[in-house]
Amino acid sequence: PQSIVLCGLRDIKDYRIHVASGDVITGGSAFNIKAESLRLGNFTEAEVRALYEQHTAATGQAFDEAIYTEAWEDTRGQPWLVNALAHEMTWKDKAARDRSTPITLERYLAARERLIQSRATHLDQLTDKLREPRVHGVIAPMLSAETSDEALNPNDVSYVYDLGLIDRAINGELKIANRIYQEIIPRELAWGSQMAISNQQQAWYLTPDRHLDMVKLLAAFQQFFRENSESWIERFDYKEAGPQLLMQAFLQRIVNGGGRINREYGLGRRRTDLLIEWPVSEAEGFHGEVQRIVIDLTLQHGGLDAVLDKGLDQTADYADKCRADEAHLVLFNRNPNVSWSDKAWRRTREHRGRIIEAWGA
Repeated sequence: PQSIVLCGLRDIKDYRIHVASGDVITGGSAFNIKAESLRLGNFTEAEVRALYEQHTAATGQAFDEAIYTEAWEDTRGQPWLVNALAHEMTWKDKAARDRSTPITLERYLAARERLIQSRATHLDQLTDKLREPRVHGVIAPMLSAETSDEALNPNDVSYVYDLGLIDRAINGELKIANRIYQEIIPRELAWGSQMAISNQQQAWYLTPDRHLDMVKLLAAFQQFFRENSESWIERFDYKEAGPQLLMQAFLQRIVNGGGRINREYGLGRRRTDLLIEWPVSEAEGFHGEVQRIVIDLTLQHGGLDAVLDKGLDQTADYADKCRADEAHLVLFNRNPNVSWSDKAWRRTREHRGRIIEAWGA
């Protein structure tokens, strides 16, 4: 059989896929790449598919068709991620070492989560890059979703683009380069806080029928934020995005080991959208009933009523897009002259046919 071998050099932007003789089973894996630099050029979508299909041709092990789209959006062809995901699916998943076992979408999603949680060498390297001032100057505004790209230093933007950390969307706006980086970056930046939030237990926020009680959870976060935000946000390297990062660390602490948090953020959006997916049945996992909860995080600028009305529109739009069962809007008021008794509130609103819980913090 033949296997696809990736040939690349550190800090060189282009390389080719070469087809070479080799046994992907006895030789280890086709999904290997030794170069760990962030700066290798990316595969095209067709090349990602070709790499995975080469494994199928050599071993007979099939990938669910839906995996190809997910793998492209998750990696956008970043070579280490493409190979690491495939290695997780076909080797780290012990059941999948039996090549008669098809790689289903659920197996793919589980492999993706393991890779994100692994904090592997490449991902540690990414974290080191985030500490560089030039990288901070570009990524921090994206996480806080406040600044437009016109306000960024063009040389810094070029540098971070060359690192492969950012890309441009179809509309020309800057965005994090792929969904895995989009997931990993806030996790890594809030990792210490997530580990330090040790006084929160998942079981506290589960109903008797094992749904997440989001009202109870967000009320607990509201109190936690009131008591701890000033000191905890000072610990972040990315203080500009401190409220959003602290919220995500709190949620990750509760949701880890069962559910998933999907994130959407970017320059000029003025909000961070979170989608929590929570499998209600431990036995059935994501094959069974899945609770889908949208949380929209927004920094309050200006009068509360205007910000709230706009936020409700945005939350309703995102909830419709995600087919969410439940929607929440969290407004962070960073004005030091406003008392906590005025910042912390909860309002239940019916908006465009949806019940949306709005929270002040």
